[in-house]
Amino acid sequence: MADGRVLIAGAGIAGLAAALRLHRDGYEVVVVERAEGRRTGGYLVNLLGSGFDAADRLGIVDQLRRHDQGAFTSNVVRADGTVRFTLPAAMAESALGTRVLTVFRGDLESVLHDAVAAAVGIRYGTTVTGIEPDGARPLRVTLSDGTVDEVDLVIGADGVHSGVRALAFGPEEEFVRDMGHVVAAFPLDAPPATTPPRTADTFIDVGRTAAVFHPRAGAASAFFTYRTDSTQGELEAGVAAALAERYADLAGELRAVLDSRAAHSRGAYFDAVSQVVMDCWSTGRTVLLGDAAWCVSLFAGHGAGLALAGADRLGIALAEHPDDVTAALRTWEQGLRDEVREHQRKARLGMARYAPPSRVHLEIQNLMIRALTLPGVGRLLRPRGPK
Repeated sequence: MADGRVLIAGAGIAGLAAALRLHRDGYEVVVVERAEGRRTGGYLVNLLGSGFDAADRLGIVDQLRRHDQGAFTSNVVRADGTVRFTLPAAMAESALGTRVLTVFRGDLESVLHDAVAAAVGIRYGTTVTGIEPDGARPLRVTLSDGTVDEVDLVIGADGVHSGVRALAFGPEEEFVRDMGHVVAAFPLDAPPATTPPRTADTFIDVGRTAAVFHPRAGAASAFFTYRTDSTQGELEAGVAAALAERYADLAGELRAVLDSRAAHSRGAYFDAVSQVVMDCWSTGRTVLLGDAAWCVSLFAGHGAGLALAGADRLGIALAEHPDDVTAALRTWEQGLRDEVREHQRKARLGMARYAPPSRVHLEIQNLMIRALTLPGVGRLLRPRGPK
């Protein structure tokens, strides 16, 4: 495999990270992506722990620092936009330490893209439509443009609604678990008038959250997530109509965001919140990576980091088992399983933080957040040991 050919479906974080790692290891890599072009925007992601370590090994930390938004002040606001209480940026800095990056998903994808684009072919508007059952090498893969490629490994990094997973493992409904929430995120045409740079205003209510973030660099962005009994019904209504109904009582900057052109644009991200649960992430020489294999959901907060770590560790496993792809994939999966399982568990518990199920839950959460602002509490959050 050291000089083999790899086809990666998906030019998101997981796919581009895998392309970067495997190209540097000597593989011939081609990437196909269903979208017609590069995506931008998206919500903020934190890279810490294994995610930061993977970014470091992939050699992209210095580039990401140019996009790092750093710690920011967080205002918890009422429906009319007035501030209830504030968590200063210094508190987040104390809690997270120094080995952390806070970047927009689009900026992370751009850094990865720039690192591989010159050496790796990326074919947009193209999907995998057929994978021959494993037999003698090479593996024959049919693409949506009618071409057939012969490769040694197929990596499905094409997200929650993975086409590769459907071809190699079965229909989506067997693996995707609807968490009863939807999420919307989009960049704003202009920063909020009353929200200063490096500040987030967050409204938390029973069953819903709304937030607007004004970064120190780049476009401001908005984020919404809420509980629903019918995620499909919400998606069919469309992002503008769904948000207008769910957040009709908001005023101030959050109302301005809902009324903005950005909320009605086709560029808004709007989808169900889901987890992907599978007993195995590979079959033969086809393997799933990132959200296609283990989506932990936005409630976990480590999806981007796990995508980077998964891609980097896949390269390590293939290098350690150059003559046995099956053993490499088995070792790789065993090393990630516990971490993924724990993040998925925390995400299920964390739903109540983003969309409190009752007024009692909401008030308890408000008391806990307010307690963080008390003198001396910040010192208790500082990480111990080496940073």
